Amino acid sequence: MQFVLSIWDIINYFIIAAGIGISGLSIIQIGRSPIDKQLKAYFTAFLSLVITYVSMYLVRMLINGIPGDAVRTTLRIVTLTEFMVSGFMTFMLIVMIQYSAMQKDEAKKAALLLQGILAAHVILLVIAGFTDLYYYFDENNVYHRSKLYILSNVFPVIMLIQGMNLLIRFRAKFEKKILRAYWIYIAAPLAAIVIQAFFSEIKFILLSTTAAAVYMFAVITDNLTEKYEKQKIESSRIETELSMATRIQADMLPNIFPAFPERDEFEIFASMKPAKEVGGDFYDFFMIDNDNLGIVMADVSGKGVPAALFMMMSKILVNNYAMMGGSPAKVLEQANAQICLNNKEEMFVTVWFGVLELSTGKVRAANAGHEYPIINKANGEFEVFKDKHGFVVGGMDGIRYKEYEFTLEKGSTLFLYTDGVAEATNAGNELFGTERMLAALNKAPQAEPKVLISNMKQAVDEFVGEAPQFDDLTMLAVKYI
Repeated sequence: MQFVLSIWDIINYFIIAAGIGISGLSIIQIGRSPIDKQLKAYFTAFLSLVITYVSMYLVRMLINGIPGDAVRTTLRIVTLTEFMVSGFMTFMLIVMIQYSAMQKDEAKKAALLLQGILAAHVILLVIAGFTDLYYYFDENNVYHRSKLYILSNVFPVIMLIQGMNLLIRFRAKFEKKILRAYWIYIAAPLAAIVIQAFFSEIKFILLSTTAAAVYMFAVITDNLTEKYEKQKIESSRIETELSMATRIQADMLPNIFPAFPERDEFEIFASMKPAKEVGGDFYDFFMIDNDNLGIVMADVSGKGVPAALFMMMSKILVNNYAMMGGSPAKVLEQANAQICLNNKEEMFVTVWFGVLELSTGKVRAANAGHEYPIINKANGEFEVFKDKHGFVVGGMDGIRYKEYEFTLEKGSTLFLYTDGVAEATNAGNELFGTERMLAALNKAPQAEPKVLISNMKQAVDEFVGEAPQFDDLTMLAVKYI
C-alpha cells in the first residue's frame, strides 16, 4: 500500500501538531502561574483533554483505511475516545461557567443535571463504539458517518446552547475579556461545524477547538495571575501597615526596663505577646504622684485591629482619669461612662486597676470583670487572690464598681495577667489552667519580676507546643521591696 499525502493532509497534520504543542506549552505555563492549585488542576485537566482529543483524531487519520482486524479494533477505541473526550471538554466548560455565574447551591444542582445528560451521552457512545449507530468502518477500515451521526452532536450542542444561555443571563457577572473568551470558545466549534459541512478537506473543528481552548485559558490564567499580583501587592501593603501598627502599639505600652531606676521601693516588669499582629490586651504602670504607683491590666473583647484601636482608647482613658487623682473604682466608672457614650460596636474591656502606696505597701484596687490577681507573701508561695469582681467596662452605662484593699509585705510580689495565659491551649485542646500557672510561679517564688514572667512564658510554650496561639498573652509582675 502506497502512503500518499495530499496538501490537505499536510495542513491538517500541521494543525494537529500545533494544537498539541500549544496546549502542552499552555499546561507548562499554567503550572508556573501563581493561581490556586485547584484551578491549576482544572485547567491542566481541560488542556490534557484537548491534547487527547486532537491526538485521537491524528491516530485515526494515520491508520484510517489500513486493513486488518487489529486496526479495526484500534480505530473503534480511538474514535470512541475522541467522541467521549469531546463531550467531557464541553461538560467541563459549562460547569466552570455555571460555578462562575451562579450561587454555589444552584450551580451544584445544575451540574448534577448535566452529569445525568453526560452519562446518557457516554452510554450511547459506548453502544456506538461497538455498533454502526453513529459511524462505521468498511471492509478496508475506512471511516464513514452513519445516518444517525448527527445524534452524536446532540449533547455538545445542548451544552453549548446552555453555555450561551448562561453567558447572556449572567453577562454582568463576567469581566469583558473573560466573557469574550467564553463566547469565542462556544462560537468557534459551532462555526467550524457549519464550515465543515461545506468544506471537509481541512479539519476546522480541530483548529477551532484547540485555538479557542488555548485562548480561553490563556485569558483566564492571565486574568487570575494579574489579580494574584494585585492581591500580593495589597497584602504586602497591609503587612507593612500591620507591622507599623505592631510597633506603634508596643510603643504605647511601657517597654523600657528597669522602668524607674531611681526608685528602690519596687521592681516591675511586663510583657505582651499578641495572637495577631496587633492585640487587644494591654498593661500599664505610671507614677500618679511621688508615693503612688498606678497599675493596669486589661483585656479588650475581640482580636486584631478593632481590638487594638479600642485598647488604645481604653488605656488613655484609664490613665487620664487615674492621673486626675480618682480612686480605682471612680476611675473605672469614669472610663465606663465615657466609652458607653459612643460604643455602637458594643465592645468592652475587662480591667484590673490598682494603686500601690509605696510608703506602706497598701494597694487599693477595683476589678471590672478581669482575672483574679495572684499574690505571694514574703518568703511564701503564690496564691490566687479572689477579689471582688464588677461588670466589664463599656458593657453598660451607670455601673458602680467596688473597691477593696490589701497590703503587700516587703518582698511580696503581685502578678497580673490576661486570660490568654490560663486559657493557652495545646494540640489536645487542653487548657494551661490556673494550677499550672501557680506551679510556674512557685518554681522560683522569690525571683525578680522579669524571671517570673520568663518562667511563665517558658511553661506556657512547653505546654502549648506546636499548637497555634489563639489569644494575646499579657503579664505584669511588681515586687514590693
